[in-house]
Amino acid sequence: MAALSELYKSAAVRTLETQAIERAGDGGWGLMQQAGQAAWALLQQAWPQARRLLVLVGSGNNGGDGYVLARLAVQQGCAVTVMALAAGGPRTELARRACADYFAAGGQLQVFSGQLPVADVVVDALLGLGLARAPEAEMAQLIQTLNASAMPVLAIDLPSGVSADTGAVAGVAVVAERTLAMLLPHVGLYTGAALNHVGKVSVASLDTAPAASAGLQPCAHRADAADLPRLLPQRQRDWHKGRNGHVLLLGGDHGTGGAVLLAAQAALRSGAGLVSVGTRRLHVPALLAQCPELMAFDVRQGPLLQARLSAATVVALGPGLGQQPWAEALYAQATQAALPLVLDADGLNLLAARPQPLPGAILTPHPGEAARLLGWSTAAVQADRLAALHALVERYQSVVVLKGAGSLVGAPQALPWLIDAGNPGMAVGGMGDVLTGVIAGLLAQGLSPLQAARAGALLHALAGDRAAGNQPCGMMPSDLLPHLRVLANPEVVR
Repeated sequence: MAALSELYKSAAVRTLETQAIERAGDGGWGLMQQAGQAAWALLQQAWPQARRLLVLVGSGNNGGDGYVLARLAVQQGCAVTVMALAAGGPRTELARRACADYFAAGGQLQVFSGQLPVADVVVDALLGLGLARAPEAEMAQLIQTLNASAMPVLAIDLPSGVSADTGAVAGVAVVAERTLAMLLPHVGLYTGAALNHVGKVSVASLDTAPAASAGLQPCAHRADAADLPRLLPQRQRDWHKGRNGHVLLLGGDHGTGGAVLLAAQAALRSGAGLVSVGTRRLHVPALLAQCPELMAFDVRQGPLLQARLSAATVVALGPGLGQQPWAEALYAQATQAALPLVLDADGLNLLAARPQPLPGAILTPHPGEAARLLGWSTAAVQADRLAALHALVERYQSVVVLKGAGSLVGAPQALPWLIDAGNPGMAVGGMGDVLTGVIAGLLAQGLSPLQAARAGALLHALAGDRAAGNQPCGMMPSDLLPHLRVLANPEVVR
């Protein structure tokens, strides 16, 4: 099994498959045997007590992988049922050969008639990378029946109905407990709706020489917990608060002072040396009572704000900002200041109303804000999150964090990063305000905009995972703050 840090689209996977087949000279038979063997090995590892197997096979080579697994299971004495749709017999040469070997081992093939036999584990070998459109008719019925059964599922390549390139689910899709991707990790397994279907993902590289994949171009890097220490800023022992930067946060219109407070606390917990907050006068006492480390002030006067901007290292605009004239005035001054800029929430909505390139800025939209920034629908953004990220980067010439399940980070002339962390408990108001503060705090410490966005998105997601534990429901954004402090502390450079 492989755990690779680069993610690929299906075209690259098919290229690697072709290269491996040409090198082996056997038409792909050996590769199919390896795929079936890898899936069988993972099934035995994940469900060591399983003796009754149901293998759902399609007509293509993904079905062939399923036939290989089924034959191996029969030879190990398992009770195996292989099931296909009425018109789902093997159609490729390799699948027919694998099916014949399964029959020779004593196996039989059943046709789906609306019900599924009870099994300890179900193997999904229906579609694989061959998904061209949403499952229809009998295929959709089979998938719905499988999901309703609540039997554990191992998906080969990817759960049927999930797009390997986008993670989108156009209709119904198998809900798997484990997914085994073949050859390379498919980008669609790590973002969007796919996360509701893939379960735990593994990758089987099979017998592909390293040289075979040398010319393949990944479409994204994947970042997880192991990457965090090298992405965070490293402190020297003699550093002082000035070396850690000064974040100026602007926001908190009437009734939304909590948003800018969350962002400010997150900036401090992420290591910023100083944090100022420009907000409404009525919020200043409450902010200072809650967090005396802040420098909070009434931000009504233009000259006062300009002086504060001159003293800052980074400006972050948006949490609780609103879209009234007060907010528009702050937006104008912040976007015109010669400072690194983090833009979120209503700051993004003001940008969407008057689109302009913001080179060097960091934009942190959720899918709805991304849709407004692009003039798309939210559904279109979610249908291809990677394409939406590229469009945002191109349009605004900025670093962009497209938030959501499997957050994406992009920048001009840079390969995107996918954040392989986070959980559903983070779907609550205020969580984005914490992310704004985290990114601003890291940016103030000297990271580049792309470095700060990448490290900040990962740090934020991992803090959310620590805060959630096994109880994500009811988690609040403030629950992340103590975990940010722990995770933001790589070993001090000596």
